[in-house]
Parts: sequence; structure tokens; C-alpha cells
Amino acid sequence: MAKPISCIIVDDEVIAREIIASHLSQIDNIVVAAQCKNAIEAFNFISNNTVDLVFLDINMPEISGIAFAKSINKDIKIVFTTAYRDYAVEGFDLQAVDYLLKPIAFERLLKAVNRFFDVNNDSKNTNTKVIDPNDFIFVRSNRRMLKVDFSDILYVESYSDYIKIHLENETIVTRETISAIEAKLPKTKFIRIHRSYVICLSKIQSFTNEEVTVNRKALPISRSYKKEVLKHLEKF
Repeated sequence: MAKPISCIIVDDEVIAREIIASHLSQIDNIVVAAQCKNAIEAFNFISNNTVDLVFLDINMPEISGIAFAKSINKDIKIVFTTAYRDYAVEGFDLQAVDYLLKPIAFERLLKAVNRFFDVNNDSKNTNTKVIDPNDFIFVRSNRRMLKVDFSDILYVESYSDYIKIHLENETIVTRETISAIEAKLPKTKFIRIHRSYVICLSKIQSFTNEEVTVNRKALPISRSYKKEVLKHLEKF
């Protein structure tokens, strides 16, 4: 078995770190060695540990991701993560493996990890490709991390500062934004139909121009999502 890739996540936003960590937990041969809230924490960790790959936010207080990237060993590969497109050119000038825009979807992060294997020609893992991801995520509920299989999800509903994940036989409530959970779900299996709803495509029982029915419950398609949703559904 190939040696696991040791990576760290550097971002001053907790939720951003958790989304990336959740995505990476679904990928074989990747180990999240640390999550750091700033460049100083990251530099201290790298100084005392072996790190192969850094998922690095650019816009951070005190020391920016760009400045941090310039200060570390060039053998450590960088995947920049940011909400701002304006940094892309400078990021690639530093020979970054990839540049991910937030919110980061799982499929996009998976592509970045595979690109790491492609460009890391001196690694023992040169010919390694990421094995297909697991079909689940972990969510926090009642102080526990619960495993949720994608195949069990009917739909996700936004509820004030929480979301409800409706499953076949239960509903899980977690403190999360619907945009954050949407980014964790594979776009080949789920679609956003409303600011308050993300649905599993395979669980749709029927649909019209105004709503979809999942588990005998009619869910509205909002105007802002209608064009994309109907374009997708009409392929069935």
C-alpha cells in the first residue's frame, strides 16, 4: 500500500476547515495531519512534522497565504483556497497544484488531489490515483459525529441556523449552513432547488415546473434555481 499523503489545512474560518477536512475524510490515502487557523500555527507544525500538501487560504490576517507559501520548502505542494478570484494568477505563479474557489465542492477538491498525484513526479506515489471516495459524510449532532450515507439522504432543509437532513427513517439536525452542506454533497447525486432545499436526484418521485416530490412531500423550486433545475431534470 502506498504511503499516505500527509496534508494540513490552513484557514482562519472554522467552517472552511471543516468542509475541506470532511471532503478529505472520504478520500483514501490522504491524512489530515493538522488544521491550523493561521500561518504561524502552520509554520510551527511544518517545522516539526513531515507535510506533503497544504490546503491554504489566501486572505488571512497578519500573514497572508501568499506570503506563507513563499516562506516554506518548495517540496511541499500547495492548493490555494479562497473566496476571491483575483488571487488566481499570483497563486499559479507560485506553482500551486491548484486553486479552489469557495464554497468548495467535493468533486472539485477530488480533482485537485488527483492533480497533486499527477504533478508530484518525485513522489513514491507518482502513479497513484485516488481511489473512488466513500459514499458518506460525517455531521455533528448532539455532540457526536454521525455517519450519513449519501444513499440514505432524501433531502436537506434549511432551518434557521441549522439544517435538517431528512433520511428514510429519521431526521438529523445539525448546526450548519445549507451552502456548506451542499458543498459536501456530490453534484452528480444532489441538486439545490431552493435557498432552503437540496434534494437527492434519485429520490425524486415526480416533478413539475414549480415543485418536486420527494418521499410524498412537495418541495418548491424557487425562481432563481428553476432554469438550472429544470434543465437538469428534463434529462431524465
